[in-house]
Amino acid sequence: MALDAPILVVDDDAKIVSLICLYLEREGYRTISAADGATALELVVKHKPALVVLDLLLPAVPGLEVCRRLRERSDTPVLMLTAKVEEEEKLAGLAVGADDYMTKPFSPRELVARVKAILRRTGQMSERRPKLSLHGVEVDLDRHRVRVNGEEVYLTAFEFKLLVALMEFPGRVFGRDQLLAQVYSYDEMYVVDRTIDVHIGKLRQKVEGDPARPERILTVRGVGYKFREAVSEV
Repeated sequence: MALDAPILVVDDDAKIVSLICLYLEREGYRTISAADGATALELVVKHKPALVVLDLLLPAVPGLEVCRRLRERSDTPVLMLTAKVEEEEKLAGLAVGADDYMTKPFSPRELVARVKAILRRTGQMSERRPKLSLHGVEVDLDRHRVRVNGEEVYLTAFEFKLLVALMEFPGRVFGRDQLLAQVYSYDEMYVVDRTIDVHIGKLRQKVEGDPARPERILTVRGVGYKFREAVSEV
């Protein structure tokens, strides 16, 4: 599934933010994050997120107030998180406009399922394109086939997932850990992020005219990799 806008994750616990973003990005969503309510409101105005995962207990501006202000200006869906279990807190969150509610500790997989359900209900979920095509590379997602300049090439399952992850968001720079999250399930992820470098090299052997001078899968030094966007970069 793909969204035009990112999902905003708001929590003052960096580990929770990292975990939520990891699982959401593995499903193909773009994410942005904030550690406090004031920053969250600024990001809502700037990025117009498709959905907000919002912690109730935040510094500066509490989650309930963030949700209240958000509702004054938009109908962006909100999935509220809290360590509190009192029914009054849950009702308060729903009263100010939260679409759903989860209590910590929570299952990241369930959170992703809840996010998908909210997006479906609000009509924001769009089906992933059955085919991707850019710079002479054509990917048939249904048939698991890849052609380069009209010639079929054979990729491993890992290489195929890696190529799809890059091609679905041309121009977006992925760090190695983000690409690992896209390709592996959480329990299978390798600690050594250089795994990605090895597979990028193998993938370039199959989709680049000159793997030593790649024109499709580009390295962004110190950050990661991206698939070159359709519009020429200036």
